[in-house]
Amino acid sequence: MKFNRFLTMAFVSAAALLSASCSDKESYADLLNDETHSVNAYLADFPVISSVPDDGAFITTASIMESQGLSREEAEKLTPFYRMDEDGLIYMQVVSNGTTGVRAEEEQLIYFRFMRYNLKAWYEYDVWEGSGNATDLGTNTTSFRYKNTTLTSTTQWGEGIQLPLEYLDLGCEVNIIIKSSMGPEEEIATVYPYLYNIRYYASKV
Repeated sequence: MKFNRFLTMAFVSAAALLSASCSDKESYADLLNDETHSVNAYLADFPVISSVPDDGAFITTASIMESQGLSREEAEKLTPFYRMDEDGLIYMQVVSNGTTGVRAEEEQLIYFRFMRYNLKAWYEYDVWEGSGNATDLGTNTTSFRYKNTTLTSTTQWGEGIQLPLEYLDLGCEVNIIIKSSMGPEEEIATVYPYLYNIRYYASKV
C-alpha cells in the first residue's frame, strides 16, 4: 500500500498546531521524540529487521512454535518486527499467515478484531492496559473497506491498520506498532504510538 503522503502531512500539520495550543511544556517535536523513544524501547526486546522480505516470506510466531516446540509467549520473543516503511512509522510482527491464497480485494469489506496498548503509557508509567474487541464477542464489530480512502467508516482507523493485508492472506494475525500519524485520525494530535494485536476476516455477506 502506498501511503497517502499528502493527506498524512495535512493531519500531521494540524496535529502540530493542536499540540502547540494544548501543551505549554512540550512542543510537537518533543512529542514525536517521546513517541520514537517509546517505540524503540519496546522493540529493544525483539529482533528487528529493517525492511520487508523481498520474497514475502515473513518469519512467523506460528512457524517458530512449530519448529522449536515453544509456547506462543516464548516464540513471540523470537519473532522479528519488520520495519514496514522508510520512516519507521509502522513495524509488523507476523503471528500467523492466515488462509493461504486468499487475499483481500480492493473495496472488500474486512472485519477485524483487535487489542491495542499505548506504548507511551507503558514506557513512561509502566501501564499496560489493553482496549479493543478481541476477547469480547458481545462488543461491536469493527470493519473497513480495503484500500478505500473516502469512507469515514474506513478512514477513521488510519492507514496503518490496513497495511498487513498488502502482504498477508485473510485470516492472518499480526502484532503491529503504529505511530500516531498512521493511526486513527482523531488521535493524531495526541502523538501516542500503539501496539495492536489484530486478526482480519472477510465478510460473509
